Amino acid sequence: MAKRIIVTMPGDGIGKVVLVEAIKVLNAVGFEAEYVHGDIGWEFWCNEGNPLPDRTIKLLEEHKIGLFGAITSKPKDKAEAELSPELKGKGHVYYSPIVAMRQKFDLDLCMRPCKTFSGNPLNFIRRGANNTIEEPVIDAMIFRQNTECLYGGVEWTNPSDIVYDALMTHPKFRENFAWCPRPELAVSTRIFTKKYTTRIVKAAFEYAKEHGFKTVTVCEKPNVIRETSGMMLKVAQEMSKNEYPDIKVQDTNIDAQMMWLTKNPETYHVLVAGNMFGDIVSDGFAGLVGGLGFACSANIGSEVAVFEPTHGSAPKYADFNPSIVNPIAMVLSACMMLEHIGEMEKAKRIYDAVAAVILEGKVKSYDMLKLPGTPEAIGKGAASTQQIGDAIVAKLTTNT
Repeated sequence: MAKRIIVTMPGDGIGKVVLVEAIKVLNAVGFEAEYVHGDIGWEFWCNEGNPLPDRTIKLLEEHKIGLFGAITSKPKDKAEAELSPELKGKGHVYYSPIVAMRQKFDLDLCMRPCKTFSGNPLNFIRRGANNTIEEPVIDAMIFRQNTECLYGGVEWTNPSDIVYDALMTHPKFRENFAWCPRPELAVSTRIFTKKYTTRIVKAAFEYAKEHGFKTVTVCEKPNVIRETSGMMLKVAQEMSKNEYPDIKVQDTNIDAQMMWLTKNPETYHVLVAGNMFGDIVSDGFAGLVGGLGFACSANIGSEVAVFEPTHGSAPKYADFNPSIVNPIAMVLSACMMLEHIGEMEKAKRIYDAVAAVILEGKVKSYDMLKLPGTPEAIGKGAASTQQIGDAIVAKLTTNT
């Protein structure tokens, strides 16, 4: 059987470090693949005016599966300032390459698992009755609609006549914003479509059904954002009634949900939200299971799928030698990739190896030791990025 070809896109900063460890673990578990490099990130924006070059798009079109590290994104003015002089003034506009990739390949289903690992010193704890300390077991999957909402990129500063005239047809705009001079007006849209809202809600219900969960929580704000959040809630309610009568719909507002995360996070298992609120609530849950060093994700379309940790490029750590960053989120993202392509046994072995390293507690990253993220952390007992990868590999090889 021919080896599967995986497009690896290290990107910026620590993405280049953690992706190496994930591939090392994949090799150790016996996953036979050929890895082809794809250019993406800030370097290519600065030098080419495009952080997602066409050559990388072509690789994904051909091979369908990608492992992605992290990218650096900066505001509009800083992006323009760092563009190579010969490219300035030629109409180049910076747009997040991972967002562009999601839209280009219709990677509309984003899955972000947040699960407790026994023995992780960063797990959420709370005070219980009679001054006891409780450590709830969290097992949540957040389904984030990945291509629409505020990330759609449909926005204007100083909108044109046709846009401004359209806005003026809405009574709320006329009443509350007509006073604002157009050059001082910035507008972003929050777009939901029934097609893609239905797809993400359906995926959440299917996951709940497969895993025996009886509730799907819609985490939006329909009492205020009535049209878009209201669409998602209505789709979920109708789907429960007509297709999944044994699974209830629970409706929580995003602001209240963030509060409830520190009250009873163990009661939430399947959540679904639009792009922005899904991003927010998944980071909130990640903080309860160790932080972004443990937060993995899958971006899945009908043909292409890309797997990535949800942390950023963390440029302040990028040049540490040895690296101190936690590679577990990237390794777990590789696990999600294996599950997606049907390599369930190998995925479970990696997950179990990660769990064993964390439970044993002999090898801990600086964040797990609650140390400042400085090069001195290594001298204070923190494991390097490579040492954590090596420990996972060791568990894989001893348990073979």
